[in-house]
Amino acid sequence: MDYKTYNPVSDLSAFVKCFWSLDGPAENKPEKQRIVPDGCMEMIFHYGDLYKQYLENGNAIIQPRCFVFGQITQPLEIEPTGTTGIFAARFHPDGLSPLIALPLSKMENRAVPLQELFGEEVIHVEKKILKAKKNETRKQIIETFLLNRLLSPESIDRIAKESVEIITNLKGQVSVDELSEQIKINRRRLERKFSSAIGLSPKQLSKIIRLQSTLKMLANKRFTSLTSIAHEGDYYDQAHFIKDFKEFTGMSPKKFYAGSLKMSSLFIDSE
Repeated sequence: MDYKTYNPVSDLSAFVKCFWSLDGPAENKPEKQRIVPDGCMEMIFHYGDLYKQYLENGNAIIQPRCFVFGQITQPLEIEPTGTTGIFAARFHPDGLSPLIALPLSKMENRAVPLQELFGEEVIHVEKKILKAKKNETRKQIIETFLLNRLLSPESIDRIAKESVEIITNLKGQVSVDELSEQIKINRRRLERKFSSAIGLSPKQLSKIIRLQSTLKMLANKRFTSLTSIAHEGDYYDQAHFIKDFKEFTGMSPKKFYAGSLKMSSLFIDSE
């Protein structure tokens, strides 16, 4: 798979973490790929063949051609149906809410078609992106669309933004009470802000960011044992680490890294 990332224009950098593309040939025996939560929502455009998405009951559906995937709170299994051609925008945890009216809580673990979010105005955008021959052109089309959706810089929720920065800088090693105290906001109000602007609770986002930090350690082999990872991640003990790991990946660390991780490994930021 050929995976590339692209930086957004400065006016979108507070909302969009990056753009990315993924291209690859059809496989004789396509394998399921497991995606784990990272706290970021994605706007996906399939200019190649569509992907199959597996449900909790074992059944599968075909993903829409153009959609936004809401916050993931559990492992997601997908599988290519042919040639891979994807262009996408990855939003900061709080970056999508200023662009849409649908409550983020209604998008959890869902691939929501763009027309459901933006109406008929997005149809011509989809067509232009799917017909484009270069990813730089696709990037410009999406950037123009997103910039036109923004009313003003004030549409950023400052409390959510500051909270995300604290959680990210501390690698998820902060309690909700500590976060509430640092932001100087009532805990209940903070949780309402998160539900509205991020689609997760502060606790969920902290656990996901902490998981991503440990995934980087595992991917870069910067550890001597699971106990050392648990200690580095400020988990109570190894059992606590494994419990949280299974919650978001669906399996133990050993089994996770023994499996097929072509897709997941692409989206784990290296340091």
